[in-house]
Amino acid sequence: MRVLLLFLLYKIPLIITQILPVSTLIAVIVMFSLMKKNNEITAMKASGISLFEISKPVIFVSILVAAIMFLFSELIVPYTSSRSNEIWNIEVKKKDPARFYGHDHIWYKGNDALYLIRRFDNKRNVMLDLSLYFFDKSFQLVKRIDARKGIWTGHNWKIQEGIVQEANDDGGYSLMKFDEIEIELPEGPEVFVRPVRKPEEMSYWQLKRYAERVRVEGYDDTEYLVDMNIKLALPLVNLLMVLIGIPVALGIKRGGTPLAVSLGVGFCFLYLIHLGFLRSLGLSGMLPPGLAAWSANVIFFFLGIYMMMRLKA
Repeated sequence: MRVLLLFLLYKIPLIITQILPVSTLIAVIVMFSLMKKNNEITAMKASGISLFEISKPVIFVSILVAAIMFLFSELIVPYTSSRSNEIWNIEVKKKDPARFYGHDHIWYKGNDALYLIRRFDNKRNVMLDLSLYFFDKSFQLVKRIDARKGIWTGHNWKIQEGIVQEANDDGGYSLMKFDEIEIELPEGPEVFVRPVRKPEEMSYWQLKRYAERVRVEGYDDTEYLVDMNIKLALPLVNLLMVLIGIPVALGIKRGGTPLAVSLGVGFCFLYLIHLGFLRSLGLSGMLPPGLAAWSANVIFFFLGIYMMMRLKA
């Protein structure tokens, strides 16, 4: 029960950031629907107050909420999401975190061996820039293999372009350079698939630094660039929901507040579908990362402005 409560507690900040845009939308629709029902909007317009003047305080508050949401996502959500995912992986999936050490590379402790894998491609089952250390029962180093690449053949590892250092009886070490050798390890490729940190577990700056490091190492950083831009784009959803919620609330002629809320939530889901689709295009390389992350915001921003102008007319 303690673990369950901790898991739910650590999940709350992420849930808050996810439901805040929907909550903002529903609050705006309900407020403006009630104002319309009580003829307050009509009275304000009769007094010479334009729709823009009526909406300006709400828009200002939505921008403030977006800034707070961004800071919340940067300072609190990464830590709590990491802890909740840690509980899920260790307590539920029963993964052994003690076998992995460090953050930049994979240090794996096997039986009488230590493996340093600087990069692991889990799609092709390939170890890159690896160092393998083998010990005897007294924990004395008896063999070390440094290589550029290790490829899983289906039943053993094919190590390419490396050096083997092996202990001699006289206490020294022999050195042998090789182009390719095959070795049998107790561990298969599934063991080295280290859990990848999810975007919500990293702040914007952490994602930026990670993307830069991946690019310097010669790998594709598109995924991290897309998620990095989405980190900036998502908080502004609160503003978009206000721009859409006001005309939805005031433009409904029949059905009242329930219908307005239903339409507003429908627009919210439509935004999420657009964002998910465009993110997929960005991950596949069909769209630049910035365009993939911001296109949904731009589309719904102009949609909201158009709906506001139509309402004003």
